[in-house]
Amino acid sequence: MNYKYDKLKALIEINDGVISAGDLQRAGIDRITLYALLASEVLRKESHGNYVLADNEPDEYKVIQNRSEKLIYSHGTALFLHGMSDRVPHLLDITVPQGDNISRIKKTYRNTRFHYCKRELWDLGIMSVTTPMGYSVRAYDPERCICDMIRDKDSVDKQIYIQAIQEYFRSNCNPRKVIRYAKEFNIESKVRNYMEVLQ
Repeated sequence: MNYKYDKLKALIEINDGVISAGDLQRAGIDRITLYALLASEVLRKESHGNYVLADNEPDEYKVIQNRSEKLIYSHGTALFLHGMSDRVPHLLDITVPQGDNISRIKKTYRNTRFHYCKRELWDLGIMSVTTPMGYSVRAYDPERCICDMIRDKDSVDKQIYIQAIQEYFRSNCNPRKVIRYAKEFNIESKVRNYMEVLQ
């Protein structure tokens, strides 16, 4: 093997623990070397065109999100990543634009719960957050999470809902931003009610 393991490990770490075939190729690892790395169990195929080090436990948040740029962590999962929920999610909440085909991803990752959003509102509030393993993923900001929780109140865990609403409106509230988002989702009066009661 002419490609040293430590260089390969560093390359994969730079790519947050998951690397695409294209990135490997750009780094000078041709297809034959890639097959040799797979055969010798240095690398493991994570999904189509994506690879991880075989002896590493990959970051689930990063691995799943690498499947598509349209997968944004939301609801309880985003709250957890923001430190607004102390409940480690058993199901990862992900929002995608309406009409996107994610059947393969659903089939591969059964611990996911998908939410659909109008295309024109899908990218409202996307930001980078850090996973518990230290990798960067995309999630909705706290204001978007709060609006999503209020909109989907009936399908959200009651304990997570209460904790997030109280914590946000009592200490972390950005009134202008949350009202701007609330107007987009037609829930302004509900958000204003929470602001009046909890602030």
